[in-house]
Amino acid sequence: LLALLGLLAAAVAACGSPSAPSIPAGKRVITMTAVEPKGGVTVDKEPYPAGVLPQGGGYVKKAPDAAGRWEVSTYQFSPATIVVKQGERVTLEMIGINGAKHSVHVDKYRPDHVLVKRGEISRIQFTADTPGLFKIHCKEHEPGMVGQLVVLPR
Repeated sequence: LLALLGLLAAAVAACGSPSAPSIPAGKRVITMTAVEPKGGVTVDKEPYPAGVLPQGGGYVKKAPDAAGRWEVSTYQFSPATIVVKQGERVTLEMIGINGAKHSVHVDKYRPDHVLVKRGEISRIQFTADTPGLFKIHCKEHEPGMVGQLVVLPR
């Protein structure tokens, strides 16, 4: 785990650019969206899969309609992985794009749920005081809608 965090720290440091806008030391504002990737096709191009998707979890598979078109969709965070440094004050600005609501929490840092609604911005604020990997969950669409918070050690 520490080796992975060290590699991520090196990658983040290598991505710096002198022309990039500066962020105040110790503060991060990160925008995450709640989105619904969706795909569909007609049965003449691709047969409808026989398998069943788990109920809940944000997975939806619609059977072929009268024209033979079927669809599959899920919910996810974008980006799904957030990388911050230990000691930073973090604000996650969660924007609801798809789905009427998402009850979101961040393991360790936000045990209660924050409601993210379509067309609105909800903020989750915390100080990243402990290095490690932490899940970002959506109560309504888990296990499909899960992200990761990576807190790099100082």
